[in-house]
Amino acid sequence: MERLQNILAHAGVASRRGAATLIESGVVTVDGLVVKEPGARFDAGVEIKVNGKRIAAEETHRTIVLYKPVGVLSTMSDPFGGRTVAELVRTPERLVPIGRLDKDSEGLLLMSNDGTLVNELTHPRFNHTKTYLVKVAGRWSEEKLRTLRSPLTLDDGYTIRPVPVELVEDYGNGMRLLKFVLSEGRKRQIRKMCSAAHLVVLTLKRVKVGNFELPRELQPGEWRDLTDSELKQLQLK
Repeated sequence: MERLQNILAHAGVASRRGAATLIESGVVTVDGLVVKEPGARFDAGVEIKVNGKRIAAEETHRTIVLYKPVGVLSTMSDPFGGRTVAELVRTPERLVPIGRLDKDSEGLLLMSNDGTLVNELTHPRFNHTKTYLVKVAGRWSEEKLRTLRSPLTLDDGYTIRPVPVELVEDYGNGMRLLKFVLSEGRKRQIRKMCSAAHLVVLTLKRVKVGNFELPRELQPGEWRDLTDSELKQLQLK
């Protein structure tokens, strides 16, 4: 017998945490009965539905990499009619974005129906880093670099741990390219860090998750499947 939230995760419905939320909200039924306990255990062969739609007990796992363009939401739907990654990635499998990337940002976004993979890449305890290249504008000094590398307390009271930040290139005219390596991932974290240093973010691009880099051949809006060797690069623990 297996926990219900694990069954949903393995079927690619959501991460374990996401599956638990779905179950607790009352949208999951097992053999016609609503179950709200994520840890409830069931044998193979039961009929499980989410929002009335039956899920397969097992599904072939598929993971793709998308070069998310600026202006596209990293969600599967938007109540306000915004453009989403679901419009760019159309597959027979139900793939979900692994993590988020702001509408105004671009770059590497992984999508998968492998619930275990989604959980391991998003749960903080696995400590997968994410690398960003950020073009900024503003007066520069070494003091600003020290500010970017220092702990920062956000509006909600949460204090971000020190972040590795490097100056990659000085374009002149007050514009520079910085590299950030995040191990957390608070909402709009980099933009808030730059604001604290009185720098304006011009472009923000995610280029790496763990050891996996955004494929150079992909252009904004393009995607492809990950190879077996690329999946290993993610260093799942």
